[in-house]
Amino acid sequence: MNSRRVVITGMGAITPLGLSMQATWDALLAGKSGLAEITRFDPAMLPTNMACEVKSFDPTAANVMDAKEVRRSDLYEQFAMAAAQQAMRHSGLKLTPELAMGTGVVIGTAVGGHSTLVGEHDVLNTKGLRRMNPFTIPMVMNNGAAGMVAIAYGAQGPSYAPVSACSTGNDAIGQAFNLIRWGQARAVIAGGSDATVALLGMAGFAQVNALSTRGSETPRPFDKARDGVVIGEGAAIFVLESLDLALDRGAHILAEIAGYAQTNDAFHIIAPSKGGVGAARAINLALTDAGMTPADVDYINAHGTATPLNDVEETHAIKLAFGDQAYKVAISSTKSAMGHCMGAAGAIEAAVCVMAIAHGVVPPTLNHTAPDPQCDLDYVPLTARTLPVRVAMNNSFGFGGHNSVVIFKRYDS
Repeated sequence: MNSRRVVITGMGAITPLGLSMQATWDALLAGKSGLAEITRFDPAMLPTNMACEVKSFDPTAANVMDAKEVRRSDLYEQFAMAAAQQAMRHSGLKLTPELAMGTGVVIGTAVGGHSTLVGEHDVLNTKGLRRMNPFTIPMVMNNGAAGMVAIAYGAQGPSYAPVSACSTGNDAIGQAFNLIRWGQARAVIAGGSDATVALLGMAGFAQVNALSTRGSETPRPFDKARDGVVIGEGAAIFVLESLDLALDRGAHILAEIAGYAQTNDAFHIIAPSKGGVGAARAINLALTDAGMTPADVDYINAHGTATPLNDVEETHAIKLAFGDQAYKVAISSTKSAMGHCMGAAGAIEAAVCVMAIAHGVVPPTLNHTAPDPQCDLDYVPLTARTLPVRVAMNNSFGFGGHNSVVIFKRYDS
């Protein structure tokens, strides 16, 4: 089952820190935050006016799509198309007719075009049926981004959109990994996208007391003063290939995917299981899949949402899975800089893992100034750390009890 090795040859990203992965990475290492006042809508009904919006994004200026295509697509689809364009250019992959049939697209989203759904519902009620956008359904559907990317590049292999709340982006990469190593595809364009700086979604988080209400220096993962998530948005897309395909065409290999696992807590619809048992099991299964032990892992990109429950239970999970090695591994939450990008979060954070391997630097956990005694691991506070990273683990956990872990390693021939 694991006979085919799978490598990453291209990445693209649209995030609150920048309109490419390189811009995002540079901002992360500089300790910059994407937190700013909300500009997309009036946040007067919310307990905060702050979020991590994607800034200065114009898909027409980047030649991602023309004005007509923009009117026919939701913002989350536009993010995905822009990131996919970057990833395909980065990889240099050209789909011949034969290769196109063996190339899949797995792009997930937690909520899809929910802003379009809300907006078109308002149009229907106030202006009538004839004023609705005729492309409402493809703008709303969760597989819209996957379909658009497949059409744009002629990818005719397996194509779908996993949905597992905040684990979605990680699961999309892991499932693409499985498609290739199990021989169902030779290459897959994979990742996650969400445009979640929107009134309805943020109001929902406010109603379960999960939204940070601090006006600055937030979110604060693993910090004693943490008070909830900051909503972010964006996309990260990867080009995954079988190793033989990448070698045959002389591609530059960024990293290799070593292992993947997913579990479910089966405990509560929004709260993590006590003691981090479900998440720890996903970590252990991913390590087993990769043929590794905790001592092999140099860096963990934590889920690290800055909610009171999640950070404690993730800490418990890492301790349970890693034992004493938990105190020796570098951990950071890059949500401290970009907010929680929902279905895109796991994919963006996977890209951070690849960059950490490539550059030998671990990004910091911002705003971590007063450690919670219950969260007593090495969270790389405040400033980036130079550290050789051969193996990086990406943790993503989501409402519904979803746990997803992907392990990346430096490519060695």
